[in-house]
Amino acid sequence: MRHARRRLVRRVTRLAAVGGLLLGGTMVTRAVASEPPGPSAVPRTFAESATPGPGGELVARLGTSRTAGSWIGADGKPVVAVTDQEAAAAVSGAGMKPKMVEHSMDELKSATARLRSAPRVPGTAWVVDYRTNQVVVRGDSTVSAGDWSRMTDVAEDIGAFVRMERSEGTFTTRINGAQPLLSTAGRCSAGFNVTDGRRFFILTAGHCGPDGSVWFADSSGTDQIGRTERQNFPGADYSLIQYSAGDPGATPDVVSIGGGKGVRITGAADPAVGQRVFRSGSTSGLREGEVTALNATVNYPEGTVTGLIETNVCAEPGDSGGPMFSEGVALGVTSGGSGDCQAGGTTYFQPVTKALAALDVQLLVSDQGGKKGAAPAPSPSQGAGAPGDASPGSSVSVSGEQAVTLLARLADPNNVGPGLLLVAGSIVALVATRFIRAEQDRREYRRHYSATWG
Repeated sequence: MRHARRRLVRRVTRLAAVGGLLLGGTMVTRAVASEPPGPSAVPRTFAESATPGPGGELVARLGTSRTAGSWIGADGKPVVAVTDQEAAAAVSGAGMKPKMVEHSMDELKSATARLRSAPRVPGTAWVVDYRTNQVVVRGDSTVSAGDWSRMTDVAEDIGAFVRMERSEGTFTTRINGAQPLLSTAGRCSAGFNVTDGRRFFILTAGHCGPDGSVWFADSSGTDQIGRTERQNFPGADYSLIQYSAGDPGATPDVVSIGGGKGVRITGAADPAVGQRVFRSGSTSGLREGEVTALNATVNYPEGTVTGLIETNVCAEPGDSGGPMFSEGVALGVTSGGSGDCQAGGTTYFQPVTKALAALDVQLLVSDQGGKKGAAPAPSPSQGAGAPGDASPGSSVSVSGEQAVTLLARLADPNNVGPGLLLVAGSIVALVATRFIRAEQDRREYRRHYSATWG
């Protein structure tokens, strides 16, 4: 009976080992043939950011007196607002969709100029809404009834195409952020790494602190990151923090998106209205939304900022200065807004291209050898990696070797590790059962030999 049980155990073990070999081989084959899992990368989006809006060249050729902006339609195709049939025919001939409108871009810009010349009212903002062919003026909850009435009078004098809207919450700058930067001026976040060809900097929001602000990675003020060298706020909202150590890290082209992951940034460009975008921040994490307007003006309590990107991506205090991007292309750094990520809201971003041009710096990227250099032309692709314990504004290799342990890699069901472990365990089990049987056969033979020759 005991021998029968042993034979049964050996047979079950051998069958399990053979099954493990087959299953492990299948797992390895599928892991090698498949793509990396979705959570390791930011969702892919359609990028229209390599040009100044969809149909940018055609719009520039037709001129601002015959066009009134362009955007990405619901079907993902470019739409161009035009004021005459000849311009509409040119747009159709270029393979885009024309939309006839009443007011040209010249008229819309004239309206915003008159709004700027009116007495400043903190808590208000305005944008040109390409899709409705209107100028939209917004007032937050801090704007008094008297101030709102005066703004309404200005809008009525301009024309019926100026639309007035009240919004909940307040337009505030978003202090704090992802990969925190701490100083006596406040708490902000790193946006993108840049260089002037000799030195390395963090590009972040200008409202974070004046020139000379010293930034640290810890609240005790012992781990110094750098010092603000150039700042522009209000008017615009960008600043440069020069690294104290002189080096932004091994792969400065990766920005954190939370959860130990990062996105490789391949270049900088201007966004298009209707483009899907992503924003990263430590308070609210990775969020996505859509560009709703360009060249927005916001009257913060601290001052007026113009030329901003308006989006419906939510943000909260803790996200300021953080990066906005799409398909790995840098688009902006978080400036401010209203609302939150519970009820939603409006967030404004300083365009990266304008900041780079004004500061005479270039976005930092790394080649495969780790050599730092200026960003190449934007690419409609992006990679994901793990920033690990990188200091603010820098990151580790996108391979994730410094952030993911060997055990985690082996345990990842989408990796080859589990399959290899199963194959190895099955081989060990087969060898063990063979060895045990051989050893039992030898003992049985010795007992039989002893009984025979006593």
